[in-house]
Amino acid sequence: MTHLCVDGRFMEAPPALHRDGAYLFGDALFETLKCKDGRIRLRKRHLERLEHSARLLKMPCDRPRLESALAAMEERLPEGAWRLRLTLTRGDFAGPQFPPADAGRFLLSAAPYAEPTPEEREAGAVCILAPNRRVNPLPHLPQLKYGNYADCLYAAGAAKDAGAREALFIEPDGLLLEGATSNIFCVRDGVLLTPPLDGLILPGLMRYRVMEAARALGIACREEAIPLDSLRQADEVFLTNALIGLLPVAKLEEEQLNRGELWKGIFEEIESERSVGKHFPSCTG
Repeated sequence: MTHLCVDGRFMEAPPALHRDGAYLFGDALFETLKCKDGRIRLRKRHLERLEHSARLLKMPCDRPRLESALAAMEERLPEGAWRLRLTLTRGDFAGPQFPPADAGRFLLSAAPYAEPTPEEREAGAVCILAPNRRVNPLPHLPQLKYGNYADCLYAAGAAKDAGAREALFIEPDGLLLEGATSNIFCVRDGVLLTPPLDGLILPGLMRYRVMEAARALGIACREEAIPLDSLRQADEVFLTNALIGLLPVAKLEEEQLNRGELWKGIFEEIESERSVGKHFPSCTG
């Protein structure tokens, strides 16, 4: 019999907790999805990225079962916006060795999500510089949505303590990477710019979606290194992720940033979903 003590209380060991690799070692993959008005946004692309990441880590991923679970969740959620968390693990560990492939499991949960209001988008977000560095716990692989998420949690906590929306990771050479929970874009002379994927930047699905929408609108879009000083001089700056969609940045630390309006057309294109799949057929990279 296994004995388990949680916060000083002894209890019968619940399944999928004390032996699961996600709990023991942070060995898990996850996706955060948005369901809005009865439909999960970018579902196929989330599953493509999860499946690709699982393949890189040699982690079991039963996509048909995931598809079925997401479809069932979609049907049971009422109107409004919901935050879905899909976590994939290898299952129970008996020691430091990986369990057999058929031990893998997943967890899917949903909670109500309050989207940024039109007023919040107009006002713009406040950002700080993260006090810590972006760290890839698997340096031989590209950045993944991996269970070891401590660097992002610390940065996000620092932003909250400072009364800010997001913390931005900066490299020692002054180059911008991304936010704790977002990718970042800026506009300079009518060109949309975002840092290139280099192993430390997550290939965000909304990052792809913004680039896709911009190109559908005829807006030039490039991936290039962005020094922090260049960000401060940009015509506008905005954050992206699957939940917020697109959120302009009004202030970095104590400095007001320029506020353009190119983001509005891109946001409208994203919300309409007119250009989905036209420029980025696969988002697994």
